Amino acid sequence: MFTPHSLPVALFMMIASAICWGSWANTYKGVKNYRFELFYWDYAIGIFLMSLLLGFTMGNTAPGAPESLLDNIHAADANNILSTTLGGAIFNLANLLLVAAIDMAGLAIAFPVAIGIALVVGTVLSFIIQPRGNAALLATGVLCALIAVILDGKAYGSLATAGRAASRKSLIVCIVSGVLMGLWNPFVAYGATRGNALTPYSSVVFLTLGAFLSCFIWNLYFMKRPLVGEPVSFAAFFSGPSSGHLLGLLGGCIWGVGTVFNVVAGKATAFAISYAIGQSAPMVAALWGIFAWKEFAGAPAKTRFYLGLMFLFYCLGILLVARANG
Repeated sequence: MFTPHSLPVALFMMIASAICWGSWANTYKGVKNYRFELFYWDYAIGIFLMSLLLGFTMGNTAPGAPESLLDNIHAADANNILSTTLGGAIFNLANLLLVAAIDMAGLAIAFPVAIGIALVVGTVLSFIIQPRGNAALLATGVLCALIAVILDGKAYGSLATAGRAASRKSLIVCIVSGVLMGLWNPFVAYGATRGNALTPYSSVVFLTLGAFLSCFIWNLYFMKRPLVGEPVSFAAFFSGPSSGHLLGLLGGCIWGVGTVFNVVAGKATAFAISYAIGQSAPMVAALWGIFAWKEFAGAPAKTRFYLGLMFLFYCLGILLVARANG
């Protein structure tokens, strides 16, 4: 099983993971006239296939050793596998709502709002389950993250003055996505720390397997009761454009690489560094939305002021939470 044996390699993997996490959604933005419910089937397949590919390569560098992928899966406790798979199902619902929010509000809004709320929920939940770290710094970091979410919402609201719709529904979807995104990690952490635990590679395999299998519940529901537009059938998926399928698979592969890199590299460095770098992904996504996709083109000057403050408070919140845990 490959693990980075030096801090520079671990940091490179973490920075790469943040770029991957903040960039995969560009593949959906690049699809024209293709429903997110259909795109998501290819995305879910992509994340699972990439977890298997990296698991059988990077995770199998010592065949026959206890930490190799298949041996670890065979030795792991059933409760650990079940918990991680359930975590994948919860993550998948959160991520489906995030893609829907991107469809409605854009990258620069959906990612910071949803993941900012996930940062708050995850931090508070972790502290309740295991009270450790500096409570004052944690509380201040959570407050900064909440302020960043509010500022991002105000930036989105200012689009209405530029003649563009500012949907309250899309912000609600972001909030629900963020709450769920903050809930799935404890299930995965349980499987990686209790009894005969899963290795990072095995964890990601079952996380993505749970995500793929749950598509037959969550995604089928959204196909029949879509958040935007008319219901869509499976026939539309098979008749969809090749570019849509390829971009969906690519998006899943990019996310899969980022997840494996972050989980594996996190074992080689301090939790505070891993957490801070990983949670910077929404800033990457926001930069894509602002500069590549021009999601705030034509917006009033105060929008740039709100966005600048959002970046400032979000980064400050991440640093404070990481410092509190360090």
